[in-house]
Amino acid sequence: MRDPSGHNLVLSNAHYRAEVVTVGATLRSLTHEGRDVVAGWPVGEINPQYRGWVMMPFPNRIADGVWEHEGTTYQLALTEPARGHALHGLTGWVEWEVVHHDDTRASLRYELPPQTGYPFALDLTADYVLGDDGLRCTLGATNAGTTAARYGTGHHPYVTLDRRLDDLVLTMEAATYCPMDGRCLPEAPEPVDGTAYDFRGGRAIGDVVLDHPFTDLASNVVTLADPDSGQRVRMELGDGFGWVHLFSSDPHEGAQHRATLGLEPMTCPPEAFNSGTDLVVLQPGETHQAWFLLGC
Repeated sequence: MRDPSGHNLVLSNAHYRAEVVTVGATLRSLTHEGRDVVAGWPVGEINPQYRGWVMMPFPNRIADGVWEHEGTTYQLALTEPARGHALHGLTGWVEWEVVHHDDTRASLRYELPPQTGYPFALDLTADYVLGDDGLRCTLGATNAGTTAARYGTGHHPYVTLDRRLDDLVLTMEAATYCPMDGRCLPEAPEPVDGTAYDFRGGRAIGDVVLDHPFTDLASNVVTLADPDSGQRVRMELGDGFGWVHLFSSDPHEGAQHRATLGLEPMTCPPEAFNSGTDLVVLQPGETHQAWFLLGC
């Protein structure tokens, strides 16, 4: 029987083990000394809740799936029907080609064809390398067409410390965030000063509901720590990632409710195809890369 997530590519070293699947070039699992760093899903099941997704050529949402480029209006499929948005890009449910796989590296490639709603040809890459400090993921895009292409990317891991988020300590040196409206679309950026969204210096998440983008990062490291066990998850943002979207999993039901934190590096905020905020414009033949490191 065929796994809905495609081929399972296992990476391992003395301390870490990871699984990358070919559908979506998705991160299925990451463990450290046998403990889950990200919330994955079992072999043989469909990926739930966009876990570990690579988001290309746009991260997060485009309102109503509508955007304009050089005087032309485009309509993307509404992949979040409940809110009426295009969500998390165009590559999450497609099969990527394995370019290389060994014990510590998995490199995948996908040729995104021009299509209704996004008439640009991109050559996309996802490269996962497992080291002693964790899993490094580099996402790349090359414009294979003849006209400039709008582009953004991100990754969608749910990190876990095997307990509810409320008592966990989040440290993120972001000075700015975007309030979100009732359709989960960003409003104008605001300083975090004096708000429940100021995690500079580190503090317990408490009962704060998170589904917000953050930027103006004074440090490129974000950590989630358990003050009782001393365990932590650490994400380092490399070149290209200037935004982090946090999601506290409140809509998830049962044992998954507020049990994981969506810790999502992004090149731009939601709705960037319309706002233009930190949007990448790839010229023909131009390549963009962004990387992050996830570990303990």
